[in-house]
Amino acid sequence: MLLVLCVDLDDDLGRKTGIPTPVIGADEVTEAAVALATADPEDSDVNVLFQGVNVYDELAAGGEAVEVAAVTGVDGSDVKANRAVGKEVDRVLAELSTGEEVSAVVITDGAQDESVLPVIRSRMPIDGMRRVVVRQAQDLESLYYTIKQVLGDPETRGTILVPLGVLLLIYPLVVVANLFDVAGAAVLGILSGLLGLYSLFRGLGLEDTVDGAAASVRNVLYTGRVTLVTYVVALALIVVGGFQGMETIETVRGVRGGGITAGVALAAFVHGFVQWLAVAGVTSSLGQITDEYLAGRFRWRYLNAPFYVLSIAVVLYAVSGFFLPTAPGVTSLGLPDLAMALAAGTLTAVLSTLAFAVAESQLPSADPA
Repeated sequence: MLLVLCVDLDDDLGRKTGIPTPVIGADEVTEAAVALATADPEDSDVNVLFQGVNVYDELAAGGEAVEVAAVTGVDGSDVKANRAVGKEVDRVLAELSTGEEVSAVVITDGAQDESVLPVIRSRMPIDGMRRVVVRQAQDLESLYYTIKQVLGDPETRGTILVPLGVLLLIYPLVVVANLFDVAGAAVLGILSGLLGLYSLFRGLGLEDTVDGAAASVRNVLYTGRVTLVTYVVALALIVVGGFQGMETIETVRGVRGGGITAGVALAAFVHGFVQWLAVAGVTSSLGQITDEYLAGRFRWRYLNAPFYVLSIAVVLYAVSGFFLPTAPGVTSLGLPDLAMALAAGTLTAVLSTLAFAVAESQLPSADPA
């Protein structure tokens, strides 16, 4: 048996006429269509019901075993509407129980109603589908539904509307900037840069990364971790060290009385920078050690970190000083001094590793959380 199934997903039939659904039978569906047309002549579901009766008549005239029915959903959520349609389809199939396999021809009035097709297909095969629209408004409802879906999806809405909004704001902002004697080109450049950054951000898929970083920062703030302060201090020390490294390059260039090679410039930068880097490393590692202790995850080997930082800093400071001339703020080292510095850095790292390994084996420490 073939079932011509008219779908009214938002239940215009039930809400506007009060007719209980599902409606089964050609006469009943025709009466429902007339009632809906009387209540609201502009409702597109009127066309669906009459089209269902028309298809029924054509198939019946050809000798096909056919029945027609109208099912409705609910006004609101598509999920609830689909479930309601599924229940009504089950009732229709129960009343048509003839022992024959039933397949459907689905009649709808647009793309929104077609979202229920998987629900119907899960209950019976679908042999065909026909969309009924007013000829003067061909594809209008489908376009409306597509736009509605785009605007209802937060991700798609942000991807499309934010760049569009920025583009539409460019001209009025340039006009306002000119009124206040601000160069319009500057405003245009700023907006273009923001739009470019947004496009890169969306294109590279950095949303999850940024959300994760923000969550980590909130967690650090709420739990009162010492590392938050020590990391900020370390960052400030690194910035200062960068400026100190550049000043050291200028000092060496002044002592040389002319240009310097890239190797000497690198050595000068490292020589001025590494001291601040060492202090930043020690500060951040002490903050991390403190947090591990407060969290009950302390291990003696964690104390190796400050000594490793100092050892590496001594080696870099000595090696860079070996290649630099004597100048204000520069410690120029000879070969014996370099050898002693390398030995000191190595011994510091080795002895700290051995000492804390022994301490960890002999002294109790907290179990990991």
